[in-house]
Amino acid sequence: MTSESITADAAGTWTLGDLTVNRIGFGAMRLTGSAAFHHGTPSDRQRSITVLRGAVELGVNHIDTAAFYFSSLRSANEIINSALSPYSDDLVIASKVGPFRDYSGEWATSARPEDLRGHVEENLRQLGRDHLDLVYLRRMRQDSVAEHFGALAELRDKGLVRHLGISDVEPRHLVEAQAIAPVVSVQNRFGLDSRDRATDEMVRICGEQGIAFVPFFAIAGDAGAEGATTAHDEAVLAVARAHDATPAQVRLAWTLAQGPHVLAIPGTGNPDHLAENIAAGALRLTEDELDTLNSLHQKED
Repeated sequence: MTSESITADAAGTWTLGDLTVNRIGFGAMRLTGSAAFHHGTPSDRQRSITVLRGAVELGVNHIDTAAFYFSSLRSANEIINSALSPYSDDLVIASKVGPFRDYSGEWATSARPEDLRGHVEENLRQLGRDHLDLVYLRRMRQDSVAEHFGALAELRDKGLVRHLGISDVEPRHLVEAQAIAPVVSVQNRFGLDSRDRATDEMVRICGEQGIAFVPFFAIAGDAGAEGATTAHDEAVLAVARAHDATPAQVRLAWTLAQGPHVLAIPGTGNPDHLAENIAAGALRLTEDELDTLNSLHQKED
């Protein structure tokens, strides 16, 4: 594939509430370093700014971030603010609230419902905005999301939040949240290597209901926050060779092929990888290739 000339609209679009985005977006987690959070080494700030501006130049209009995306020297939200403010009218910035890291980078007690306004306000301050386009409640192992999601619905009514989503959830949590307020997006860990039947069911349910499904770690696989996986099944490598593509592009193309409601938010701090990720939106897998990769996804460990 020739990546340099392909833009994010090649993957098509989806509507988050009343906000239309290209299905290939950008995840801000890797802006801060060679790996997420406290892993790896901090990034070169100017390079991260260049990557982010490059993403927007290539048509990305959906950026996924969080106040807890920071390393010892870098903050994803600060980089977004510095690179893209004043923001264009069509740029959708989504954030997550619930988890909390202290100034040393250690994970601390997650938010109680009454804490969520502070989490939203911190994102607003760092991003330099007066509202957030989309806020996900990231479930932190609690059995019920009702009280937390209700608190976010109140912030939506106050104008601090435009649309609501939920993350790291099961189908029952979607039902619970929808009884309180509309849910425009669900964000779970999902990819070719992931074999969580509840999440597979969530992909199907979201498609039936016209809700966006936004997977994280679609490229990273088992490596997760450490970065992209280098462990590729031969089937993935064969498809990549057939299309003169990278295994990461094949993983993204498979992800997008799971339905028009499935979005992708690959993140990187590397300009070359950025272009490759966006170009994956133009990669069309054959039915036979999809059957092979679907079988790989469904294979029992």
